[in-house]
Amino acid sequence: MSSSIAPRPTRSSPDHAGARRAVVIGSGFGGIAAAIRLRAKGYDTTILEMRDKPGGRAYVYEDNGFVYDAGPTIITVPFVLHELAELAGKRLEDYVTIVPCDPYYRINFHDGRTFDYSGDPELLEAEIAKFNPDDVAGYRRFLAYAAKVFDKAFTELADHSFHSVWEMVKVAPDLIRLRAEQSVFKRVSSFIKDPALRQVFSFEPLLIGGNPLRSSSIYAMIHYLEKTWGVHFAMGGTGALVRGLVRLFEDMGGKIRLNARVEEIEVEHGHVRSVRLVSGERVEADVVIANGDVANTYRKLIRPEHRRKWTDRRLERMRYAMSLFVVYFGTNRTYPHLPHHSIVLGPRYEDLLGDIFDRKIVADDFSLYLHAPTRTDSSLAPPGCEGFYVLSPVPHLGGGQDWDAIKEAYADRILASLEKDHLVPDLRKHLVSKLIFTPKDFETQLDAYLGSAFQFEPILTQSAWFRPHNRSEDVDGLYFVGAGTHPGAGLPGVISSAKVLEAFL
Repeated sequence: MSSSIAPRPTRSSPDHAGARRAVVIGSGFGGIAAAIRLRAKGYDTTILEMRDKPGGRAYVYEDNGFVYDAGPTIITVPFVLHELAELAGKRLEDYVTIVPCDPYYRINFHDGRTFDYSGDPELLEAEIAKFNPDDVAGYRRFLAYAAKVFDKAFTELADHSFHSVWEMVKVAPDLIRLRAEQSVFKRVSSFIKDPALRQVFSFEPLLIGGNPLRSSSIYAMIHYLEKTWGVHFAMGGTGALVRGLVRLFEDMGGKIRLNARVEEIEVEHGHVRSVRLVSGERVEADVVIANGDVANTYRKLIRPEHRRKWTDRRLERMRYAMSLFVVYFGTNRTYPHLPHHSIVLGPRYEDLLGDIFDRKIVADDFSLYLHAPTRTDSSLAPPGCEGFYVLSPVPHLGGGQDWDAIKEAYADRILASLEKDHLVPDLRKHLVSKLIFTPKDFETQLDAYLGSAFQFEPILTQSAWFRPHNRSEDVDGLYFVGAGTHPGAGLPGVISSAKVLEAFL
C-alpha cells in the first residue's frame, strides 16, 4: 500500500517565507509521523521534546553496555513506515533496517506446554492441532472473521476522521454486523473451544492496553494484521527506528528541540497562538499537534476557561488502561533456546485480568511478556551476554499501590519465576544489569495520567468518535496524535493517527 499523497522532494533549503508554523509537542512515533507529514505539506515544523532523547515511550536506556528499548518492541504493518519515507521521496531502508521475527511469539503455559505462533499457515495449524485438532476448522473461521474486521476497522477506518457523530452513525451498521459489542475473548470463544487456545488468540488486546474480556471484538484485527504482515524488529532496537525517522524529518528541513518541556498551550479567542516552555520562552504556532498524554495535555497545558468539553471532571470519568511493571535486565551468559518474543502465561487468565482491570490489585501470580532482542541483534549487549526486558501488566495508579515500597520484591518474584529450564535458567546467578520501571515512573517520567501505559482503555464506548478527537473540540488549531486519540495504541495506530490529520491540515 502506498500513500494517497504524492511523494515530495526533500527540502534542503530554509523554509519559504510565510510558511505556516507547526509545533509538535512530543517525539513519540505519533509526533514524529505528524511532523513528517506537516513538513511534506510545507509547514515550518518544530518538535519539542521534554526529555533528553527523542522517542517518547520509545525511549532508550543504557546500562553497563546493555541497550534497552523502554517501550514498544513489536513492529507490525511496516508499510505505514515506508509511507512516511515516500512522503519525502526517500526509502525507509536508507534510515533503518527492519527484519522479520520467527516465530512471532512463543506462548508458554503454566503447565509446561508451549505454542509457537508463526506466519506459516501449516505450522500454525499444526500447533493448534497439538491442543485440539477440532479447533483447526474453528481457527480458519476465526481468521476469516478477523479479515473482515481488518478490512473495515483498519483499511477503511484507521486513518478516517471521526470528528462528527455522523461519521460514527455511518459505520454503525457495519460494527453491528461484525458483532463489535462482543469482547475479543467472547468472539474467539465462539470459534475455538480449547481453553488454552482461547488465550492464544485473545491475548493481543493486552499489547495495546486492553482487557480481552472487555475490549471490542474489532481488536481481533490485530491477529489478522500480524498474520498478514508479520512481526518485525528494527536492527539496533526500536530506538534505531526513532533515530532513523528523526533523521528523515531533519533531512526534510524539520527541527527538533530536546529538553524543551511545554508549560502551557496559549490560547487566544479560542485559537492556539503559541506554546510557552518552562523556561518562559514562547514558540509561536499556527497549529499545535500534541503527542503527549491526552488527559494531561488538557488538564495541565490548557487553562480550564478554554475547555468546554474536556473538563477535568470529564477526563477523570474516563476509563483508563492498565499500567505496566517493567524490569530491564542483562545476563553474563546467553540463552540460545529462547525466541525473540515470549509470552509467559500464569495459572489464571480471566481472574487475573479481573485483578488488574477491575479490582486493581497486584496479584501473587502474573502473566508476562519477555523480550530478548539480542536473539536477533547481539550488538545490544556486551559480547557473550544477553539483554532482556520483562513486563507484567498491573493496575494503574488508581489501585493505590506504593510502588517505591514494593518494586524490588515484585521484581525479584518476576525474575525468580523465569528461572525455568525452558525460559531463563539460573537467571539471578548471571544477572549483571537491572533497571526497574513502575506505574509511578509512567506518571513522573512520561507524564501519563494515573500512570496508565496506554491512556484510554480500548473499549467500544471509548473507540472511534467516542475517543478524544484528533482535532480538538475545544481549541481551534489544536490536534492530537498518539495512543490517546483515534485509532488508538500500538505502532500502526499511533502512526495512522498522524494520517488522520490530513483531513484538516
